Amino acid sequence: MSDTKLVIGNWKMNGSWAKLCEFADAALRDRPACEAALCVPFPLLAAAQSALQATPLRWGAQDCSAHAAGAHTGEVSAGMICEFGARYVIVGHSERRAAHGETDGQIAEKVQRVRAAGMTPIVCIGETAAERDGNQTPAVLRSQLLQLLRTLGRDLVRVIVAYEPVWAIGRGDAATPGLVDDTHGFIAETLAIHAGLPAHSVRVLYGGSVNARNAAALLSRPLVAGVLVGAASLQAAEFVDICRAAARCADVEPCVSP
Repeated sequence: MSDTKLVIGNWKMNGSWAKLCEFADAALRDRPACEAALCVPFPLLAAAQSALQATPLRWGAQDCSAHAAGAHTGEVSAGMICEFGARYVIVGHSERRAAHGETDGQIAEKVQRVRAAGMTPIVCIGETAAERDGNQTPAVLRSQLLQLLRTLGRDLVRVIVAYEPVWAIGRGDAATPGLVDDTHGFIAETLAIHAGLPAHSVRVLYGGSVNARNAAALLSRPLVAGVLVGAASLQAAEFVDICRAAARCADVEPCVSP
């Protein structure tokens, strides 16, 4: 696994051509010294390809269909997304699970579609406040991870996992570094026990109220390979600050993604 930290922005249902141009200008001016990408709504994929292709920023989508093609009105296939030069696809975000009833099995199918199209899935896992308060976090995360392992086995190393505690998303309060250590440690232990995968072989990001103020503390944790950023990824200056924190934590030289 790369030692370079990864910063992924999830724009959700926000953004515009003008905002992408703003990010392109910021990326060319500051040249993030880490791996960084913006996952944008489907209608902005062509604009992202046009605006970002000459910058260090990559781009991706926020979901895809579990089907390759066919009579699935309103859905978008991984193959279609790939045609716009996307590198990443977020799969199984808690908002998709809650609002659209996506199951672990459906999410695993989407992961396979993304991989078959030549892109990298970013699979979100995490517990709700009720599950946390009921001491169910280990059981919830284990269940979500085991479905991925049943589908992918050791090929999970080609997937990025994002731990997003649902209770922290959009609240302004990220999980404490200690809790992040414990949870990412549990994820690493689960992957080691059930698939024989050593720590750091799967990139595990942290997501949930990440911003420029707390990014360094989160990114400095030894098992955190990067961050998945929501609201803070909509402001170019703040996103660049988070990328700077990622570069400092990884202690890497400035780089440009191919």
